Amino acid sequence: MPGGLPHARRLALVEVGFRTLPERYLGAPHGFDATYHVRLGDVGHTWEVRCTTHGARVRKGSTRREPDVVIGTDAETWLRLREGELSGVEAYWQRLLYARGDVDLAIGFEGLFRLPNGRPPLLRVHDVHLPGRRVSMLTMGDGPDVVCVHGLGATKASFFDAAAALTRAGYRVHALDLPGFGGSSKPIAAPYSARWFAETVVEVMDALEVDRAHLVGNSMGGRVAIEVGLRAPERVAGLALLCPAVAFIRRGWHPVVRLLRPELGLLPHSLGRARVARQFWGMFADPDQVDPSVADVVVDEFQRVYASAGARLAFLTSARNIYLDRPFGRAGFYPRLSDLEAPAMFVWGARDRIIPPGFMRHVAKWLPGAEQIVLEDCGHVPQVERPEQTIGLLQRFFARADAFGERWVGARAA
Repeated sequence: MPGGLPHARRLALVEVGFRTLPERYLGAPHGFDATYHVRLGDVGHTWEVRCTTHGARVRKGSTRREPDVVIGTDAETWLRLREGELSGVEAYWQRLLYARGDVDLAIGFEGLFRLPNGRPPLLRVHDVHLPGRRVSMLTMGDGPDVVCVHGLGATKASFFDAAAALTRAGYRVHALDLPGFGGSSKPIAAPYSARWFAETVVEVMDALEVDRAHLVGNSMGGRVAIEVGLRAPERVAGLALLCPAVAFIRRGWHPVVRLLRPELGLLPHSLGRARVARQFWGMFADPDQVDPSVADVVVDEFQRVYASAGARLAFLTSARNIYLDRPFGRAGFYPRLSDLEAPAMFVWGARDRIIPPGFMRHVAKWLPGAEQIVLEDCGHVPQVERPEQTIGLLQRFFARADAFGERWVGARAA
């Protein structure tokens, strides 16, 4: 292994890997221009890689040009990435690699280059263009399709750990940034409602030629996944709902929230890094389960994205729509929930202060056939705080949903 080789030999192997990057460059969309500084601590060198629409250039050392991304790792991990033995997502979540700057650019770096012998990269970060909006995607793996939908204020990065594990288990994973969030476009005139997000997910599946998929949604993403299941049941193999943002029952602030205007978010303002960090840590029951370096990346990314007026509008409009979602009555959430056909698994965090597990009794009343699980000592983001347990639940649920789906499709055909 490179780690056991003499320093000079490791350095020589790494330099060959960097020198051959331009000839393995797959190209990038029109107007793409990103500069990467890749630092390998164990060999003590930095390489600058500039990728544009027209090609890739590599030089040893770094210039005064401010990089869009800094990627740090060691020679062994770098060579495993270049050989396709390990994906960048796996390396990131195994803490073998760190990144500073635009997370999408960092994770998407390896997808810009062919692997040796002309093999395609293990993952790609790419855009899906839809009418009036652009959706940033991470796609990796091969097998049955899984679509992951993030929560309010989050991005597809909240599913990196799950995506890496599910890929290893034989699934093809598509993690998206909903419009208004992360690397996706942020249209000013969009409604940012569950219905609009659900239509976006289905249109993304159409563009990717995904006929049917398991949907995994966290928080607001869970509400979006439910909406997809209600409006396009034939596209859903199963719904894995992680602390989903179901409709609130107590609505004392309803009149006030209705009067609030999300358009005020267009005015320049900042939530402040300290406040964002407090909100981030407040989502977890046991902060010790979350790597502080990951928290820094997430908070910095939120600050970077929230600086956009479109992102602020999307965040505030989406939050308002979640709170105003009608629980009962005509077209109310819970009566509609009873029409859900796809197999559904609800996973709640016992110490979730945002969507408490008490909501499970309402789900049980209106959708008694759904599986419901409560994770002890867990907050609002199970796939981050309890990744191994959550991934195990997902794999078990997908297997059962697939068996159910075969019978369901056969019955519909009959």
